[in-house]
Amino acid sequence: MFDFFRTKPKKYTDLFCEDFQKGMTAKDAVILDVRTAGEFHSGKLKGARNIDMMSPNFMSQIQNLPKDKKYYIYCRSGNRSGQACEIMSEMGFEYTYNMAGGIIRWPYEIV
Repeated sequence: MFDFFRTKPKKYTDLFCEDFQKGMTAKDAVILDVRTAGEFHSGKLKGARNIDMMSPNFMSQIQNLPKDKKYYIYCRSGNRSGQACEIMSEMGFEYTYNMAGGIIRWPYEIV
């Protein structure tokens, strides 16, 4: 009758750091950091663009992004970036990848 525990399928892919790092080097890859500006300036992935998930203009910023790119999205723990992936997927972005565990699990160089 009712299925309160049913979850809808994700429209994005969670990637662990190794696969995330491999994917973000593709020529059509766009790296998005959805943390606050302060978090972003404390250390980021090389080539990352900052679009703050908590900003009131987050939606207007992502609406202007090309939908044919592959988006590799991260935050501190993977929560905000997962939400951003979901929002972008619902807006028609086909290729959104969430860094599982966030940048706190990133074993590679941070600039």
